[in-house]
Amino acid sequence: MGVGAAALTAPSILRGASGQGRRPNILLILADDMGYSDIGCFGSEIPTPHIDSLANRGVRFTQFYNCAVCCPTRASLLTGLYPHQAGVGWMVSHGADTRPPGPYQGYLNTRCVTIAEVMKSAGYRTLMSGKWHVGESRPHWPVDRGFDHCFSLISGAANYFDISKDYLPGITRQMVIDDQPYHPPREGFYMTDAIADRAVELLAGTEQGRDPFFFYLAFTAPHFPLHAPPQDIARHRGRYRGGWDTLRAKRFARQQAMGLVGAEAALSPRDPTVPAWGNIEDPELMDLQMAIYAAQVEKMDAGIGRVLAELRRTGKDKDTLVIFLSDNGSNAETDCRRFRKREFNRPPYLGGPESYEAYVDGWANASNTPFRKYKSYLNEGGIATPLIAAGPGVRVKAGSLCHEPGHIVDLMATCTDVGGAEYPRRLQGREILPMEGVSFVPLLQGRKSPRTKPIFWELEGRHAMRDGRWKLVGREDAPWELYDLSRDRSELHNLAGAQSERVQAMTASYESWAHRCGVQSWNKISPTLSNIPGIDPVQGT
Repeated sequence: MGVGAAALTAPSILRGASGQGRRPNILLILADDMGYSDIGCFGSEIPTPHIDSLANRGVRFTQFYNCAVCCPTRASLLTGLYPHQAGVGWMVSHGADTRPPGPYQGYLNTRCVTIAEVMKSAGYRTLMSGKWHVGESRPHWPVDRGFDHCFSLISGAANYFDISKDYLPGITRQMVIDDQPYHPPREGFYMTDAIADRAVELLAGTEQGRDPFFFYLAFTAPHFPLHAPPQDIARHRGRYRGGWDTLRAKRFARQQAMGLVGAEAALSPRDPTVPAWGNIEDPELMDLQMAIYAAQVEKMDAGIGRVLAELRRTGKDKDTLVIFLSDNGSNAETDCRRFRKREFNRPPYLGGPESYEAYVDGWANASNTPFRKYKSYLNEGGIATPLIAAGPGVRVKAGSLCHEPGHIVDLMATCTDVGGAEYPRRLQGREILPMEGVSFVPLLQGRKSPRTKPIFWELEGRHAMRDGRWKLVGREDAPWELYDLSRDRSELHNLAGAQSERVQAMTASYESWAHRCGVQSWNKISPTLSNIPGIDPVQGT
C-alpha cells in the first residue's frame, strides 16, 4: 500500500474502538540491547506481564529485523531510510556532529524527514521520552526534528543512577526537557523509572486534547551497565545457577511450544567463545550478573505497565496502536569494564552506581536464543527482534503470530499509513529521499505483505541481505554465506557452495543497493571515524 492510498484509507480502516472516525494514537516502544528471547511471550522466564499482555491481545512478528546496533536502528526507525541514507551508517558519539557530512556523519542529515515531522504535518501531537542518540548537539535534538515535547537522554548508554558517573573519561551524558538541559538528581533517580514517569506525565497532558498523538518511548534498558535497585535484583538471585546452556534449552523449548520457531528449527550450538558452565570460575558472580539483567528487563516492563495504565485511565487505550520492539540483539560487548576498577564490578558494588559492567557473552548467547551471534553482527542473533503490535487495526486473532519478514524501515510507512499522513517529497525547500519500507498494516489485517524488494544491511564491514526465504551474510574479509531461513533460521547450514548462481545474483543486488545508499569500505573509512578515547571503530562499541 502506498502513501497516497494510506491517506485515503487509514482513518476508516484503523479508527479507534470508539468508532467515531478518530485517527488512532500511536505508541512506539523501543527496548535497548534486548535479545530475541528476553520477554515472556518470546520464551523468557523473566516476568514481563505487561509486554505479554500486548502479545495476548495483538500479534507477534517472529521475523522482524533491526539494524544490529543502536544508532543506525534509531535512524532507520525515525526516517524510514537505511541508516547510511540518513547519515548514521555508524555510531553517534560524543563529537560525532563534527564529522564531515556523508553516510557516516553520525547525526540525521537534511535529506531525511522523521516520523515526528511527518505525523506533525498530519495534525498529530508528537511526544518522546527516552534515548535519542541520533545527534548530540543542536540543531539535532528531538525538538529540532519534529517533536513537540520530549524528555530525552540525548547521548548513548549511561549510568542508570547518576549520569555524571560515565564510563568514558571526560565525557558527560546529556539529558534535556524540550530545548533545555536537564540535570537529574543524584539521589532517588533511576533512568528506566524516569523515562516511564515522564511518559505518563506527557500522556496526561493529552487528556483534554482532540488531536491524536504519536509517542516515541525509547528505554535504555536493558543496555549495559548492569544497574538495578537491590530489591529487584534479589527477586532473581539463584534463578540462573543452572547456567546458560540450561537456560538456552528451556527458552528454546518454550519457543517451540509457542510456535515462534517451526518444527524444523534447531538451537544453535553454544558460541565458541563461551565456556561450558562447569568450567567457569565464579558461578555465583555469573548468577548475579544475569539476575541484574533480568531485573532491568522486569523494570522496563513495569514502566510500560504504568504507561499502559495511563492510557486506560484517560480512555485512550482502545484508540492507541502500540508497537514494541528492540534496537538490536543482545550485547556481548564487555569493553566498558576497563573504565572501572575491577573491585567495583563485583559484590557488593555490582548493580549499583559505582559499577559499570556488562554481562558476559554466555548470557548474551542465551538472550538471543535460538540464534547465533550478538549485537553488531548481521547473523540472526544481531538483527532479529521481537515485534508486537496491538490496538486498533489489528484484525487477526488475538495472540496470533506473523512469520512474514519485516524491517525497521517499515515503521515510517506503517505510521504514515495508520495516521493518514503524506510522506513529503520536499520539506522546507530541500529534497527528501523516498522512504524504503512498506506498511505492515495489511499483515495486521491478515492480508499479504506488499513487500517486493529485498532487505539489506551493512555495519562495520559486515553485510547481509534477505530476499524471500534466502539470506546472504558475510564481511569484507570473508566470502559470502547463504542460508535458507525457511528451513534453517539459526544459520547452521551454509549453502553458498551449492548455490553459486544464487549467491552471484544476490551479490549483484547487494552491490547495487550499497552503491545507491553510499556504503563505503569499512577498512578504508573506519580510521576516520574514531573520536572517542578508548573506542576502536574496527571493533565497534
